[in-house]
Amino acid sequence: MSKIAHKLSFYATPPHECSYLSDQQAITLFADPGFPKNGQLYSALLGNGFRRSGEHLYQPYCNGCSACIPVRIPVNQFRPSRNQVRTWKRNQDIAVRPLAAGYHQQHFELYRRYLAARHEGGGMDNPAPESYMDFLTASWADTRFCEMSLDNKLLAVAIVDRVDNALSSVYTFFDPDYSNRSPGKFAILYSINEARKSGLTWLYLGYWIAGCRKMNYKNEYQPVEYFIDGKWRSHSDKVESLFAR
Repeated sequence: MSKIAHKLSFYATPPHECSYLSDQQAITLFADPGFPKNGQLYSALLGNGFRRSGEHLYQPYCNGCSACIPVRIPVNQFRPSRNQVRTWKRNQDIAVRPLAAGYHQQHFELYRRYLAARHEGGGMDNPAPESYMDFLTASWADTRFCEMSLDNKLLAVAIVDRVDNALSSVYTFFDPDYSNRSPGKFAILYSINEARKSGLTWLYLGYWIAGCRKMNYKNEYQPVEYFIDGKWRSHSDKVESLFAR
């Protein structure tokens, strides 16, 4: 970890309901909210299993549970599956326009539609513009809102951060009426392609949980690397045996 990161303090939350595993209590470890942050620190913490939510950098820190595994794709080694190739080809009529992080009413309305369709009753489905921006942006991050449109109709927005040697997928939301196009999958393929074209090494996808249906898609982009016991490991490192411990 960088010298700057070693000066950081970290704070653990009290136990709270886990968002992914029923009947489980979770603890979250946050980097000091008052510590000055920048791209160098963000890159170092991403490389050590952290994630960004708004201005905050965090990682799961649960007692007796290590189910949340940070994952990343080495973009130059990635080879798409047949299904991913079909998704990529099917969406070549989509125009992508990366925008600087900022509020756009059309984006926000699409975000509300997406949450109402996909996360009804989950505590996120009636957001305000302020909470929307607080969740997706950070004053110190190099963030792009990648606007994806078909015939001038907004279909999806992928929020992506750039750090020293990688892109990090923060969040993607899309028009539920176009789910048959797999816009979430297309957004990841687009980000892989952009990282590769920019000479970057990885695309970070956040956390993956074995057996969690909502997380299964992250394991489809092979090869994928898993951060376990302080090291990034590939599938060839017999990752399955580590999960079974």
